[in-house]
Amino acid sequence: MTIETLSHQTAITKCEELAALVARHTDSKGNGFHTTAIDPLAFTRECDTSKAIHSVSEPILGIVVQGKKEVLLNDESYWYGVAQYLVVSVDLPLSGCAIKATPDQPYLGFKLKLDSAQLCDIIAQTNPDIGQKESVRGWFISDADPSLIDCAIRLTKLLDTPQDIPFLAPIIIREIYYRLLMGEQSEAVRQIATSGSNMQRIALVIKRLKSDFAKPLRVEDLAEQANMSPSSFHRHFKAVTSMSPLQYQKQLRLLTARQIMLAENADATQAAYQVGYESTSQFSREYARMFGAPPIRNIQRLRTA
Repeated sequence: MTIETLSHQTAITKCEELAALVARHTDSKGNGFHTTAIDPLAFTRECDTSKAIHSVSEPILGIVVQGKKEVLLNDESYWYGVAQYLVVSVDLPLSGCAIKATPDQPYLGFKLKLDSAQLCDIIAQTNPDIGQKESVRGWFISDADPSLIDCAIRLTKLLDTPQDIPFLAPIIIREIYYRLLMGEQSEAVRQIATSGSNMQRIALVIKRLKSDFAKPLRVEDLAEQANMSPSSFHRHFKAVTSMSPLQYQKQLRLLTARQIMLAENADATQAAYQVGYESTSQFSREYARMFGAPPIRNIQRLRTA
């Protein structure tokens, strides 16, 4: 058995301890996303494999501690299971669902929001002289090292001693960042916080897209903000997000329209105009393509689920 296989098997074994801790903290709370007393830390629990969740994910670390999950970005699908982790390094419109979960063995996940300022501080102390490289994807999935699972266990255990959280949680979170920076996807993590990196420039454009998604899109303006030519910007944007700026804007509009219809009881026409669509028929077609059903039917299903 290779060293890599032994290491991953050790990580899987450690996940059993982490799963017991996460289960204890979520047993009485039901399915869904559960915040904790440690601000950037949350847990997910799902018993249903038919429920898909659509959202714009912030930069996070997500570790599967029990079960298996599928995540979709644009038309690409990825599966990851126990002792594997997902890092999202820029805001991305993702959908996902548990694909291995039962009431007796629910899907359990460990999620930690990533802070680019903290990452930047660690980079400055470890290896600050990394040169500019080509853009890397804004998300990746990897096998977790046992040391990373150890950190997750120690952080979760702090929930049982809340008086220790203010002092010890920042130390353990800092170690988690260090483990990510020393791991096999170190370059992708490093670009999150490296000033002037292609990923950071794209991330700043994404923040603008998120705030102005209802306005008409001019790629030339976005390229100018990123200090790139339009062709170079388009290439780097797609390398990071797996979609074009126009596709990204479209997904933001559709996700926001769905939230408007759910939260404000708006109809499809009202929601379409609020997010920047001029044609309701085009909105309905693109909505059905993304969510699998026309707006009215999809919202009715969500309300009765």
